[in-house]
Formats: sequence, C-alpha cells, structure tokens
Amino acid sequence: MTDIWEETLNWKPSPQQQAQFQSLYELIIEANRQLNLTRITNPEDFWEKHLWDSLRGIKFLISAEAQEGQEISMIDLGTGAGFPGIPVAIAVNNCTVHLVDSTRKKINFIDNILPQLNLNNVKATTCRAEEIGRDSQHREMYDIALIRAVGSASACAEYTLPLLKQGGLAVVYRGNWTEEETITIKNAVQQLGGAIKSIEQFNTPLTHGDRHCLYLRKIRSTPGKFPRAVGVPTQRPL
Repeated sequence: MTDIWEETLNWKPSPQQQAQFQSLYELIIEANRQLNLTRITNPEDFWEKHLWDSLRGIKFLISAEAQEGQEISMIDLGTGAGFPGIPVAIAVNNCTVHLVDSTRKKINFIDNILPQLNLNNVKATTCRAEEIGRDSQHREMYDIALIRAVGSASACAEYTLPLLKQGGLAVVYRGNWTEEETITIKNAVQQLGGAIKSIEQFNTPLTHGDRHCLYLRKIRSTPGKFPRAVGVPTQRPL
C-alpha cells in the first residue's frame, strides 16, 4: 500500500511503523475470536477502514515538518479497539495519546497490546466521555480530541470540546454529511465555546466510500454545565 499512502496522504510508514501496523492487525484478529472487537477482518478492509481512515483525519499532522514541533497531547474518545488513536500514535512521533472507552474489556485488550506494539506514548482509561469531560485532570488539557463512530455530531462536539485547551482542535470522523447537519451543529458548537474550522469531504482509496471530517476549534472556555450527565448528550442533542 506504499504508493497509496504517498498519493493520498503524502506520507508513508517507516519499516518500524509498518511492522507495528502489521502487529496491530494480527493482535486484533487473534483477540477478535473472544472479544468481538471489529467486523473488519479482511487485510485490505482493515488497512482502508481502520488504518488509512484513522490517519486521513490527522493528515495535517503526519508531514515531516509537523512532527518536528513540540509534543502534542491527544485524547481519543470511544476508541473501541484503539481507532483512530493507536494508528495516530504510531504515525505521529511527537504525540501522547490517551485512549478512552466505556467498555472495560476493550481497554484491557489495549493495555495488553501496548507493550507488544512498543508504544510508550499511549495510555488507556475505562470511562464515559461525559465523566472524563468533567474531570479536572483532563478538562481543557488536550491539544487535539479525536472521536470516530460515536453518536450524533452534536454529541461528539459536547464530548470533545470540554477536553480541549483554548485553541485546541476536535477531529470528528463521519461518513455521510449534509448541509442541514452543518446548520444544526453550528449552534451546538457555539454553546460549547467552539467554532467550525472546516469540513472536509473525501473518498476512501480502495472502495471509494464517502467520508467527512469535521474540524472544530476551541475558541473560548466551555461553560461548566457541559458535558451534561451521562446519556443526555445523545438523548437530548444541543
């Protein structure tokens, strides 16, 4: 896949990074028999829908120039089996990534594989997004918040923006997207102290699936009432 990495992301993994991606795939396939971590098990599907898709959202971070700056603190909410956070941690040299999921068995799996992947810049926590967003050790502490395949876009904004420093960026991974959704989320983001920086549309390189990434900039402190109680952001979106 080296040519496709270069054509689509202007980047390609080093031999060490390629070996880590391969190990990640093998560890997930092995554990998947008991844990049901992912339905995506075909190698090409895994590459496109987990590895490539994870890194396309942070394309701006994986150029050589971007990786020469100061360390970037990231958090990945609803990480599941470690996506997009683990591929991002492998690809971005100057980052730390905190993986968060509410399912303990998934976090236990991640804790077990991190030493095998030789990832010292990653840690994982079992927690709800609403709870960690109110924790003073995490609130407004991160440069970048990643969230993929978790609830409505409005809920994703409510989960991520409280965790960001002023000037930080939320990366919300989506499939299809409409102009109506842009209007709806704009009001939610403003209430949370953010603004829509950009919305990027692109297609996956093998199956040409439609994808979008929303980039939300934190421009002022998030009011203390957000995030709301567990379940509320999903049940009553802003």
